[in-house]
Amino acid sequence: MKVLSYQDLRVWQVGMDLVTRVYRLSRRLPASERYGLAIQMQRAAISIPANIAEGHGRRHLGDKLHHFSMANGSLKELETEVLISERLGFATSTEVQGIGQQASELGRMLTCLMRSLRRHGVSTTTHNLPPAN
Repeated sequence: MKVLSYQDLRVWQVGMDLVTRVYRLSRRLPASERYGLAIQMQRAAISIPANIAEGHGRRHLGDKLHHFSMANGSLKELETEVLISERLGFATSTEVQGIGQQASELGRMLTCLMRSLRRHGVSTTTHNLPPAN
């Protein structure tokens, strides 16, 4: 399958699914966490597919890798915040396990994507451009 848009990337799609899951969890946090843990979880979750999209749109390998690495960092931040929500009794172990499994899959996908880009060592790409007429 040819990738015409960042939306075609499976890694971006999984990231978007994770955002939805995190928002559902964060909505149930107590009002006292609305501007604390809930917003941190939401921001970290949003940052993942946003950085994947931005990285995909960059032409230079270093820029791509930087944004994919930022997505991976946000993923680790989110995993920590979800574990904190469990420790504080805001999330069930089942929810945390489900999010954790999805996060692990996403982390593996990001790692594979970055490894593949490094292996090919292409400094610029044209697959992001619309097809020539």
